Amino acid sequence: MKKSILYFSIFILFLGCSGLEESEKEKIRKMNATGEYIYRSSDDTFFSIDPPKRHIRENYPWEESFIGNQVRITKEFFRCMGSSQNPPLKKEVSGQPAYTFDCGGMLQHSLPLMNGKEFTYPVLIDLLNYVQERTGKKVIITCGHRCPTHNTYSDRSRFNQTSKHMIAAEVDFYVKGLEWSPERVVEILLEYYANHPKWSEDPKYVNFQRYERETNVSMLPWYNKEVFIKVFKKDEGRDLENAHRFPYVSIQVKWDRDAEEAVTYSWSKAFNGYLRY
Repeated sequence: MKKSILYFSIFILFLGCSGLEESEKEKIRKMNATGEYIYRSSDDTFFSIDPPKRHIRENYPWEESFIGNQVRITKEFFRCMGSSQNPPLKKEVSGQPAYTFDCGGMLQHSLPLMNGKEFTYPVLIDLLNYVQERTGKKVIITCGHRCPTHNTYSDRSRFNQTSKHMIAAEVDFYVKGLEWSPERVVEILLEYYANHPKWSEDPKYVNFQRYERETNVSMLPWYNKEVFIKVFKKDEGRDLENAHRFPYVSIQVKWDRDAEEAVTYSWSKAFNGYLRY
């Protein structure tokens, strides 16, 4: 017990001496410290700084995927909607049953290829995104690319046999919130060319005409150099993808602005223009 008290007393004495030594050192430092004033003019500078400029913040990568509140449409929205789960369709041919089977959809084949890459005509993507931008509403694509197998399964009509859906040059859609106003959607599509910085002064793109020959719609279609636009009423153009109750708009590409050539259906493009998995 006496030893503990002795050790504790020595420890306290050591701390007191140490603190006293540090205090004396601080007093000596302050006594020896010197200072002087720095004199300079208010406009003296070591280096010049440019006036700050206001910069608009660049979008983050994930923000590029949206137009307002709507997801930006890309070629991925145009993939074939066929499915091997769809039941075969039966039809009598010369008194014998004939069956039509659907394709496996995007799991079994690609989009059409252009220069070795999957492809959809860019003007279709531009037009649909413009509609979303102008309306703030979602574009519902009911049919983009159809491989020949799915095209036959979906619609056996005469007008569909050479459909440009098979070469990714046609799209069917309606606008959520404007389901019953397809003419308003057409007005916006025509407006796209009137406001386009490259085409607004070109009458071949701005001036739309009405197509008066036979078609599979009752409303006269619109066309310019690049596209052909049809409106299907609620009782027209019904097929596997367009089994909904709304009117819808169809856009076909007539002119390839990049290749500067007409866009036409061909058996080779339709049947040999895509990869099979």
